[in-house]
Amino acid sequence: MKRIAGHKKGAESVRQVVRTSREIGIQYLTLYAFSVENWQRPADEIDALMSLLEEFLISQLQEMLDTDIRLKTIGDIRELPERTREILLATVEQTSHNNGMTLNLALSYGGRDEIIEAVKKFIRDKEAGRIRNEDITKELFSEYLYTADIPDPDLLIRTSGEYRLSNFLLWQSAYTELCFIDILWPDFTGKNLIDIIADYQNRERRFGMTSDQLP
Repeated sequence: MKRIAGHKKGAESVRQVVRTSREIGIQYLTLYAFSVENWQRPADEIDALMSLLEEFLISQLQEMLDTDIRLKTIGDIRELPERTREILLATVEQTSHNNGMTLNLALSYGGRDEIIEAVKKFIRDKEAGRIRNEDITKELFSEYLYTADIPDPDLLIRTSGEYRLSNFLLWQSAYTELCFIDILWPDFTGKNLIDIIADYQNRERRFGMTSDQLP
């Protein structure tokens, strides 16, 4: 099948995963919807992806309201087409008071770009005298990232048999548990998600400590 057909099927996988995540009590779900590198793809494919995004936002708004899902976004959304950006921002605003789960869409996103933008903002604040050298910590720097008000991910799932992060949440994933699977995203289901989470729950997360030191 052509890639655009795959993207349409992938949109259904998004719906399944969002619903399953909400049902099992996941508080934060971040989906890598469109990377900064994806702008290099053929124009007709980009147009189709933006149309699918608009369709998803419009069709899922009522369900997000009904199920208490808050939509947020990370990335340089200024690069999105005007209509797409307007629909996105309207959906973010309309769901802003929900607190059952946060659905975070990474759009026109790149991990390295995020870090560079954070450094620029950090330097501006330092030059303005709002930050001193002795104030600089990992925690402070994290506040300059797109994900400032979102916890670091516990689990990162990479589909399609690829064994790389593809510029996704590079800073935030320092101690994230990784899962690489051969399933293509359009074939990914809510059951796949549950199975992966069940495996994750059997992992021991030590964060540099020994097993004996864990509570």
